[in-house]
Amino acid sequence: MGRTLCVANQKGGVGKTTTAINLAAALAVAGQQTLVVDLDPQCNATSGLGHQPTAQHPLVAGQPLGASICRTRIPRLDLLPGSRSFRDVDLLARADRNQAERLRHQLSGGLAGYDFVLVDCPPSLGRLTRTALASSTEVLMPIQCEYFAMEGLAQMIEVIREVMESYPGRLQFGGIVLTMYDHRLELTMEVEQEVREFFGQIVFDTVIPRDVAVAEAPSHGKPVIDYAPRARGARAYVELCMEVLERD
Repeated sequence: MGRTLCVANQKGGVGKTTTAINLAAALAVAGQQTLVVDLDPQCNATSGLGHQPTAQHPLVAGQPLGASICRTRIPRLDLLPGSRSFRDVDLLARADRNQAERLRHQLSGGLAGYDFVLVDCPPSLGRLTRTALASSTEVLMPIQCEYFAMEGLAQMIEVIREVMESYPGRLQFGGIVLTMYDHRLELTMEVEQEVREFFGQIVFDTVIPRDVAVAEAPSHGKPVIDYAPRARGARAYVELCMEVLERD
């Protein structure tokens, strides 16, 4: 298997699922066999790619994962749909090394044909997010260009470091992407400056602008690159895709 990117942030509304869906779509258009794994019980990545949540999450169903993979409208982009079952969430979120190893084994063994696997996590620092981090090779963190952008960020960084120390040599910091970017606002400039000064080169050059097309696309079950390919947001995710590929 290629690279497994855990898209994570403990704050909601930062563009986490939006980034997972649209970056995955851009990677697929760029010729990469790509899979989105929906681990968020809200299942927004599943509906945002035009599918319905499953009664039981494929990762705990005990069946070959290949049988649960859904094709999307985008060639080379597949989906492992999520489940809203609280029992499945509990099973996936068991905070022990064995569970993380089992999940990693499932992803590496059952999904070995993919160049990229993007794992959409719930907006929390809970056990499910930690298990997803431990099962991934990289973590990608979206940060919105708004007042509370840095709030709680230290906690997220600490959780990532704990996982890195528990599984040395496995998880890397893939990067931070600034979302909901509006160049007309002084606040946006201030947040960008603060994030780039603090984190340096791990912040992607590409920023994701506020774009109504990006917001509308999930209601049509499509990535923005399919819904409105000429939109500013679509171009931004293509540029982010190129940066991700360059950081290999």
